[in-house]
Amino acid sequence: MPAALADSAIYRSLFSDEATAALFTDSAEIRAMLLVEGALARVQGRLGLIPETAAAFIDRAAREVQIDPAALAAETATNGVPVPALVAAFRKAMQAPDHAQYLHWGATSQDIMETGLALRLRRATQIWDERLRDLVRALGRLAGDHADLPMAARTYGQAATPTSFGAVVAGWGHPLIRHRRRLDEIRAGIATVSLGGAAGTLSAMGPEGPAVRAALAEALELADPGHGWHAERDRIGGFAAWMAGLAASLGKMGEDLILMSQSGIDEIRLQGAGGSSTMPQKQNPVGPSVLVALARQAAALAAAIQAAGIHRQQRDGAAWFVEWLTLPQLCISTGRGIALALDLAGRITPDAAAMARGLEGGCGLIHAEAFTFALARHMPRPEAQARIKALCKEALATGTPLPGLVNRDFPDLDLSAAGGLGTAPAEARAFAAAALA
Repeated sequence: MPAALADSAIYRSLFSDEATAALFTDSAEIRAMLLVEGALARVQGRLGLIPETAAAFIDRAAREVQIDPAALAAETATNGVPVPALVAAFRKAMQAPDHAQYLHWGATSQDIMETGLALRLRRATQIWDERLRDLVRALGRLAGDHADLPMAARTYGQAATPTSFGAVVAGWGHPLIRHRRRLDEIRAGIATVSLGGAAGTLSAMGPEGPAVRAALAEALELADPGHGWHAERDRIGGFAAWMAGLAASLGKMGEDLILMSQSGIDEIRLQGAGGSSTMPQKQNPVGPSVLVALARQAAALAAAIQAAGIHRQQRDGAAWFVEWLTLPQLCISTGRGIALALDLAGRITPDAAAMARGLEGGCGLIHAEAFTFALARHMPRPEAQARIKALCKEALATGTPLPGLVNRDFPDLDLSAAGGLGTAPAEARAFAAAALA
């Protein structure tokens, strides 16, 4: 088994997301850091901290230079960060020592790395936002089309009362609408420039430091926090928590699909389900199982990032390293989960006959609650509940359907219309309207 399944030629189509993973390659990180270095020089030249000619040269070179990631490995292993090696390689490639001396003026490695990361995370969240929009719409159509399709609702794995398939789908979709709304705030938080210098005080830039930070934020279209934030990890912690919450919602959809496609229940069919190497009859719910696995993984990874939020003093390499080890995989898994759920939403076909069997099975006990409340209109509720409970026991003992026993004991009462789907159809349609708005 490869160490990183998202990078595996065998497993990446199962567990990875190409668009998100492309933002977490060596070349993507180097390109983002070079972009930050170029923008920093540009604004410093404009504000007079470094010569404008040098600033223009650095800015142009940052867009053109090619840095071999492997060439940074040895120094990174020693320094713990790739920026010193990157700066050295960049200066050498510039072949202009008079200009190169002004590269990385007054910044620190964490500034360059985290601002570059902010640029990449901003793009990742844009991709996810578009996918979430499409996923919510797909679920909205599915919920609206099947708002009145009855099926058994289950609690603790047991038949409870009737609901509709559309309402079940709405239950998958409602949290996604909320996650998408929260993403706006999350994106604004992580799209924040980092420029604090060695200890967060911008001392090397003098009184112009805050103006440089504000100008860099504007140049990169990032937010200016108004201060250094090297040890403030609440933004990244909130982002990780959001990803874990989203993954949990997608995992719930996956769990339901696994159970609804289970042999003997067969309430839905999944087009393109997985096969077995030895059992030709198998139609394995691989996609839903991946959603569940990703959700469990996301919970663990997000917990690691929360623990890494305890940064010692003004900067903490150990805590920061935990983020490096964790965040890229969490992002890739998040991107994969959204893309997979969107794909699954278009491959779900409910089986009305199987759902009807789920309602009719078990001697019709699924209607017990409805009969109880219908009977309670004619006698005290405790008495009604006791009478229906006794009939449930008789139904199980004799195999006689509960509706028949109710009609036998209460022939003068019209209990046939009791219960129904309640608010399920209306809720499914309300979700569909919100999803497609």
